[in-house]
Amino acid sequence: MANPYRELFAIPGARFFVAAAFVGRMSMSMVGIGIVLLVSAVTGSYGIAGAVSATFALAYAAGSTVMGRLADRHGQGRVLAPLVLANCLSMTALILCALLRAPAWAVFAAAAASGVTSPSLGAMVRARWSHLLRDEAAAAGSLHAAFSFESVVDEVIFVAGPMIVTLLATAIHPAAGVAAASLLTLSGCLALALQRRTEPPPRPRRPGQGNAITVPGVRVVSAVFLLLGAVFGSIEVSALGFTAEKGHQALAGPLLGLLALGSGSAALWYGARQWKAPLERRFRIGLVLLVAGLVPLALITNLWVMMALIFFSGLAISPTIIPAYGLVESLVPGDQLTEGLTWISTAIGIGLAAGAWVAGHLVDARGSGTAFLFPLTAGLLAAVVGWASRLHEREPAS
Repeated sequence: MANPYRELFAIPGARFFVAAAFVGRMSMSMVGIGIVLLVSAVTGSYGIAGAVSATFALAYAAGSTVMGRLADRHGQGRVLAPLVLANCLSMTALILCALLRAPAWAVFAAAAASGVTSPSLGAMVRARWSHLLRDEAAAAGSLHAAFSFESVVDEVIFVAGPMIVTLLATAIHPAAGVAAASLLTLSGCLALALQRRTEPPPRPRRPGQGNAITVPGVRVVSAVFLLLGAVFGSIEVSALGFTAEKGHQALAGPLLGLLALGSGSAALWYGARQWKAPLERRFRIGLVLLVAGLVPLALITNLWVMMALIFFSGLAISPTIIPAYGLVESLVPGDQLTEGLTWISTAIGIGLAAGAWVAGHLVDARGSGTAFLFPLTAGLLAAVVGWASRLHEREPAS
């Protein structure tokens, strides 16, 4: 049987833009935890730290769809270079405000500026794959493998990122994790911006064209991912509180890394298979399995048991996310692809903000045991929305 991943990297330029995007989006698993570790070290409060992290995530959600729309209209390279330079300056301001104990409004303002200037590289790299594979004879299968591979990359990032940022912040300096994340974003984005050969061509806006979110199916997927973002954001903060309560906060990174490792392993298997079931059905089944995997997190009280079992809780994450990207790609017009994919990132960003904020306050008030009930509740709501809504409608082409 042919190796679908090997065939992907035979495409000219693919290895280079994948490598650049990998470096650039390495920070997506580091910034949220890095901010919590930095601000909690300075203030002593997970509630305040979670609120600052939530501000960053909300600002990212607000800015990402606008940047996705601009990338569709003007090209990724022209948008990325100025955006990432502004992001580097904003992250520097955030670190200085925290370390110098600036007024709270200054810390939150710097976090907002850092979030709104954070590029959505996951959407951009998937848009590049869709552009490069548009003329392939077996485009659907190739795109399935490409999206699966990108989910594997995401999970590798979420395995390595939490461990790196936790180690830097706890062993070197509380600000080291955020600083490293900023440098990775800067270098990766500039490298991707220079690769013009593989980027989708700019497409002017059509008269009367609405936003991608006006497509009914995109709204449903975005609503589900808002709730899944709350799952992921609350798990991060709850895990930090859980390991701190057990006297091993440095194990928060490995704990979250094991969850991501389970998801990445499933993504690699999922992408190598040719599926006959439609995307909609696979997405819904994935939601049910994802909720089942969250149940142990709400019940386990022993750190070492949690370390042993959390891998299995992650197995359904990528097989839920991959068909969601495929659904959006099939629903939106080609000249709105980056924007459409970015709506998933926007929804996740809002959910991450809400989840981090709620979990931070629950950890402070009731402990991590209560906090871990929140992601289970959000996951159940996501499954209900996914199963109760129609996903296959597409806006008529103009």
